[in-house]
Amino acid sequence: MDLKILVSFLLIAYSLAKHEKYNGYTVYNVVIRDRNDNALLDAVRDDFHLDIWKFGNPTRDAAVMVPPEYQAPFTKALNNKGIQYRNKEDILSALGEFEKECNLWNQRRDLAQPFTYYARMAEINAYMERLSREYPDIVTLVTAGQTFEGRSINYVKISTTNFEDRNKPIYFIDAAMHSREWSTPPVALYTVHRLVEDLRNEDRDLVQDVDWIILPVQNPDGYEFTHTDERMWRKNRSLKASVSNCSGVDLNRNYDIFFGESNASQDPCAESFSGRYPFSEIETQNVRDILHAYLDRIQIYMNIHSYGSYVLYGFDNATLPANVARIHQVGASIGAQIDTKKLPEAYHYHVGNSYFVLYPASGTSQDYAQDIGVPFSLTLELPDFQNYGFLVPPKYIPQINEETWMGIATAARLSVLFYKERIN
Repeated sequence: MDLKILVSFLLIAYSLAKHEKYNGYTVYNVVIRDRNDNALLDAVRDDFHLDIWKFGNPTRDAAVMVPPEYQAPFTKALNNKGIQYRNKEDILSALGEFEKECNLWNQRRDLAQPFTYYARMAEINAYMERLSREYPDIVTLVTAGQTFEGRSINYVKISTTNFEDRNKPIYFIDAAMHSREWSTPPVALYTVHRLVEDLRNEDRDLVQDVDWIILPVQNPDGYEFTHTDERMWRKNRSLKASVSNCSGVDLNRNYDIFFGESNASQDPCAESFSGRYPFSEIETQNVRDILHAYLDRIQIYMNIHSYGSYVLYGFDNATLPANVARIHQVGASIGAQIDTKKLPEAYHYHVGNSYFVLYPASGTSQDYAQDIGVPFSLTLELPDFQNYGFLVPPKYIPQINEETWMGIATAARLSVLFYKERIN
């Protein structure tokens, strides 16, 4: 047998064994007619152990992963309500194909540029450390704390004035809050790259007029776990053995706003477990502390997720911020810029309040940042290519990075204009 064929066969066999947990799992596309259909998915989520990859709306289907033993009752519940659906894909085979594509892509990757592939934590941290050494006048590496499993939570501060010029707004970006959303760290790292290593003449205003805080992986433990054990893991990895044998908290339900009110579970084994109390997790404490430390200057907080092609803003209790018109203007500018470069197979970006565009969710970082006084708090859901869900082939990484950078840069320039009004 040819050596390359043998290696390929062995890699496929390994990936299938590694992902055996998902044997028989299927993702269903569910046609959403109105908010009641999303509410049904949320209502039966725990009963059928659903993993809701994406809530939908009348223009976009929801996507739901269902264990084999619950597929019959799940489809029966949909049929009882007249909700249409179709099988999308067998997850085990999709995971095998995804891993094969990643292995082939990684054979020709640039090891020094972890925004070009799905890098591991050690590679991401090494990149930030290198930039802080090579560009000490502009890049500062900060370790915010240690995770439950002892990993460092690192972010970079980018500033030409050492964060001392109070006339400059701060743009705070974080990614990989949900660990399976692998396409988000490359976007954060590419943003760092464009601001530091590849700063072009037309973008010099972005570092001269704006200070940046970029946290590429908010959830290092969960992110590593998706690489080594369970690709679809969503939460962090904290464990309180006296409460449950199940690990993890959904970090985007753990912030101190509308805590536990909607689309959040108190079951430690649930995908949407909110934690026992607000800010119970070191990861959310870190983001909270950054927000408060620079609250008087943070003009934009962007929480990057995947997937859906959305720019969303608060609040998730069906109320709107006082400056909603301005927030929508910024969000629409981001979406429009991205849409000018998007691929035909990707959806156009939808912009709006997260409650009305998608579904209510309590304890989110987006709502918390807006509530404490960040003028523009946004959730950016990266492109939905309709066929891949979270398993975005790495060949799309350069495209996602470049198009999202256009939206991020546009928001930064608007932040300068609105910050001048804020401080004058």
